Amino acid sequence: MASCNYFLFGFFMALSFSSIHVSLATRQLLQTTVPTLPKPSLPPPLPSIPTLPQPPVPKIPTQPSLPKPTTLPPLPSFPIIPTTFPKVNLPPFPTIPTIPTIPSGFPSIPFFSPPPATTSP
Repeated sequence: MASCNYFLFGFFMALSFSSIHVSLATRQLLQTTVPTLPKPSLPPPLPSIPTLPQPPVPKIPTQPSLPKPTTLPPLPSFPIIPTTFPKVNLPPFPTIPTIPTIPSGFPSIPFFSPPPATTSP
């Protein structure tokens, strides 16, 4: 456990020394003067796109008209469904056997008399 504490202490010291160096470097950069930089020149203008020759567009052919039928064929008719059904003779259901009745009164259970006491009071 002690080695873990030494490791954490050493890690903390290394971080603190590195942050000191970083802060000193930033202070030095802030104190230096900014050099004058040349102004960037504008890029040359882009060349213009040449116009392409337009070929003649062909005309769309006319669509021929279809002949119109004078009379429509008759629609198919639905088949006639019968509304009455023939009677079906089913066999009778089997009878369920009767359950025997349970008697409501139970016979009394005989109890033996307690044994006599061996000592007298």
